[in-house]
Amino acid sequence: MASPAVVENLPPSLNSSAEQPPLFDGTTKLYTCYTCPFAQRVWIARNYKGLQDKIKLVPLILEDRPAWYKEKVYSVNKVPALEHNGKIIGESLDLIKYVDSNFEGPSLFPDDPEKKKFVEELWSYVDEFIKIVYTSFKGEGPKNVVSPAFDHLESALGKFEDGPFFLGQFSGVDIAYITFVEKIQIFLSEAFKYDITAGRPKLAAWIEEMNKIDAYKQTKTDPKELVEFYKKRFTAQQ
Repeated sequence: MASPAVVENLPPSLNSSAEQPPLFDGTTKLYTCYTCPFAQRVWIARNYKGLQDKIKLVPLILEDRPAWYKEKVYSVNKVPALEHNGKIIGESLDLIKYVDSNFEGPSLFPDDPEKKKFVEELWSYVDEFIKIVYTSFKGEGPKNVVSPAFDHLESALGKFEDGPFFLGQFSGVDIAYITFVEKIQIFLSEAFKYDITAGRPKLAAWIEEMNKIDAYKQTKTDPKELVEFYKKRFTAQQ
């Protein structure tokens, strides 16, 4: 079971003029961005494991990020990044596993060998899924392009019958996908009138169950802001 919901007072996002916070002072910090789906993955993992007091959020404004972040924290200059035990770890999928392995709280991955194998299959597909869908945004209409990708998720959600999630029970795999599905669902519906759940009952049920998980709900993007951002980025001609 997930830890009880902790309602946080989220710190303000830092821009290029923000004062540099203490760095490498022994505090575990998650450098993040409230609107970035990659960073959102690690934020959800942190919340689900009940680590709000153990891992401090340091949110950045990516369009105007502070110079000290690249110079002194993470030379790659991307989020998420975790400052832990005097070192920096990046890459969201790696960080889900790192947080799960190195901190207390409910496990995000199963012990069952068959489910472990399926984790790796879904893990290896997620980047392809994202690429297919995001590339489609720049076309005339994404329906024919994205339908096979969502059909793949529908099929994957039917593999285990002990719950509505990819592995039956909630896991890191759900975290890996939901931050993108959340945003894609909103944008495809608004910009292209395409409902990703039409004819996909398992996908619809999965999204419904995900929306009941406090660790995720607390990280969701404002739909109006999301649509405006995506329209500017992908469909400026509309």
